[in-house]
Amino acid sequence: MNATMNPTAAAEANARSSILARLRAPATPAPLPLPDVSAWFAAHQRHEDNAQRVSRMRAALEAVKTEVHDTTVADWPELLLRLIAAKGLRNLLIGTDTPHGAELEARQPANLELKRYAESIDSWRDVLFDEVDASLTLAKSAIAEIGSLIVWPTPQEPRLMSLVPSVHFVLLDVANIHADFYSAMTSEGWKDSLPTNALLICGPSKTADIQQTLAYGAHGPRELVVLLRHAQALTPGAAA
Repeated sequence: MNATMNPTAAAEANARSSILARLRAPATPAPLPLPDVSAWFAAHQRHEDNAQRVSRMRAALEAVKTEVHDTTVADWPELLLRLIAAKGLRNLLIGTDTPHGAELEARQPANLELKRYAESIDSWRDVLFDEVDASLTLAKSAIAEIGSLIVWPTPQEPRLMSLVPSVHFVLLDVANIHADFYSAMTSEGWKDSLPTNALLICGPSKTADIQQTLAYGAHGPRELVVLLRHAQALTPGAAA
């Protein structure tokens, strides 16, 4: 006599078979659509002019204790030398064969030693860490939305120039201030070429203990001084 399976057992067997079949089948989930990042930023852009971006940039930097000064292409060296004298700095580290470094050297400032970053770190580590008062680097660009300087280290201006000296002067051309990070990456073609280290600097180095007491200069420069370099002469009262 042929044995027959009761309906309940048959249903359970079919369910097990169905589950096992799904588990053994290769997973082929449908790909998720990629977000349209460009469209999102286009819909949320501020439609502001360069002057408004400069204002936002200044406000964001000053909110985190960054010293900001307006200057021009012609006047920035004199402003920098005045600031250095007011801070009582003895020397300034500049890059090797940079246009802005050459401008300072041409003025032969009195009572200030200009040190070129012309040697490997192994040969003058002690000098860099113990004897250099301040440094000057050029910012590639900046991001107004977050008040961040984009510093692009090169063999002429290595990364340590912005990390080691206690006072860091940054020269920033206001025409290179972007509205947001996306704008900076796309307009400058970051996807095609990046340095070993791309630095986003949002203020002087700071840290806090468990009581949330801020201390500046523990892991880098205790002072960040930004010179906003305008192409044309500033209107009366605008210069720092």
